[in-house]
Amino acid sequence: MSMVNEFNDYRVKMNDKIFAQNNKVLNRFFNLDTNAYQDGALDKKTKELLGLIASMVLRCDDCIRYHLGTCYELGVTKEQVYEVFSIANLVGGSICIPHTRRAVEYWEELEG
Repeated sequence: MSMVNEFNDYRVKMNDKIFAQNNKVLNRFFNLDTNAYQDGALDKKTKELLGLIASMVLRCDDCIRYHLGTCYELGVTKEQVYEVFSIANLVGGSICIPHTRRAVEYWEELEG
């Protein structure tokens, strides 16, 4: 199973378990996150790129994978992704380098 499929399958499985509990706060938080990335004054693509930078700086590999997948679906190019990587490393410092390595690996799998 590919890294991308494994990540997406796990994410869906665990989200289903979370939603099955019908916890109002968690459900509202997930809804807020979903709505925040919709088109507005900034388009969805820009928001996903911003989310990717924030995820890299915060060093959340799951978040990085999620945003990379969405960016890929939205037609973000490899060149654009590498510019995001450069900004994230500039803002976050050298501690972002291991996350950049894993992000490159995930992006390559998305492209492959």
